[in-house]
Amino acid sequence: MLSEEFFSTICGGPLSSNTAIAKDVGIYCHTLSPAYSVKSTFKNSSSSVNSLGVSETHVFAAQHEKAYVHVYSRLRGNQEAFVPFPERIRCLTLAGDVVVVGTTEGRLMLWETCTGRLVSTPARHVQAVSCLAATPYHVLSGSDDSNIHVWSLPQLLELDSAGEHEPQRSLSHHRAAVTGLAASPSTSSETNFCVSASKDKSCVIWNYQTGDALRTVLFPSPPLCLSLDPSARAICVSCEDGSLYVTEVFAEKPLLGAGAEDLSATVPVSSPFGATQPDVGPASCLSLSYDGTVLLTGHPRGQILRWNIAENKSPVELANLNAAVTNIAFVSPFPTGRPTKTVNIVKPGLAKGAYAFNSQFDAGLMPETRFDSLLNTRGFSQEAVESAITAFYQPATESAGDQDLQRQNEELWEIIREQRALQKRTLQRYAETKSSR
Repeated sequence: MLSEEFFSTICGGPLSSNTAIAKDVGIYCHTLSPAYSVKSTFKNSSSSVNSLGVSETHVFAAQHEKAYVHVYSRLRGNQEAFVPFPERIRCLTLAGDVVVVGTTEGRLMLWETCTGRLVSTPARHVQAVSCLAATPYHVLSGSDDSNIHVWSLPQLLELDSAGEHEPQRSLSHHRAAVTGLAASPSTSSETNFCVSASKDKSCVIWNYQTGDALRTVLFPSPPLCLSLDPSARAICVSCEDGSLYVTEVFAEKPLLGAGAEDLSATVPVSSPFGATQPDVGPASCLSLSYDGTVLLTGHPRGQILRWNIAENKSPVELANLNAAVTNIAFVSPFPTGRPTKTVNIVKPGLAKGAYAFNSQFDAGLMPETRFDSLLNTRGFSQEAVESAITAFYQPATESAGDQDLQRQNEELWEIIREQRALQKRTLQRYAETKSSR
């Protein structure tokens, strides 16, 4: 069975004197399936909401109301670095090997972990950057000033850029602070979209490459956080009144697409998927598993609850971390496909003009053989199955090597038959001689 793992962070001191929980642990690595357990922990961290990034080799945690990031090595299981920044950090996300942070001054800072290069944008937000989302080609930043900026990732990382960085466009539809951002995994300009949540009690679905607001969803209470299904089929939202909403994007009455009604109309949502108890409080963070069947919510009083999307039953408490849970992030079960991996990060602050790439090859430099392809594929690849089926329908053909082997076998059998005949004649003569005596 495929193992599912997720990371969680806490912020603040312990809520009770529970000696069963270590006081100095700030980041937890959990195994969700096949059986729940705490796989590993990392110490000395206190991260606020939207401040966690998990890569294949490292964990990046921006510290609450601080100007530095703690970096932990997943391979070695320890804290690898303490990375300071010029301004206090409000949120953090990953774009491949690039750490993107949003500051309280309204600017973005991009840190290339393989080179140590640090790129900073002007303060295009007039208030703090509250949340970030990254795609292969874009970075989206939401702010307390109610605006969302769309940045081109290649332009931000351009080496010869001399001018000031500017966002490609701004999405200005909300009337209050933006509390959450999530982007679909698609890279097509026709099908990719992002979803933003705001304290104005709405979520807006955007085509962020054109700047069009595709649909506005209105909730009874201000959303605190949101999560998008890995296949971009549903939006999960947690509100201040403790209610959870799961809104399908492509349902019987779809929000988007050819079958959608008037896109300019606001869609009110009044029926929650579930609600938390008053002693638990509203979810401050949530995340959907990669198969879209399990929703995990983290709460200010330390609980991590598991919700079954398909069965819609009462939630199950997975753990109580004895401190406010601020981030939950699933680990992707899919291989990255990159030929290198960052084993040791390079701190920002290299001299201007110096650019050295520090990484490790994750595979051999020789061309991949058919055996390597079959070995690295989960199950049987489509090519191997088609080749096997085709072989059943083709008549067997004898190669030159098979013909040579068959000739050698026939020569050996001829020698064996001669030896058997000689042995038979020898036994007959022996029997005749013995009878004549």
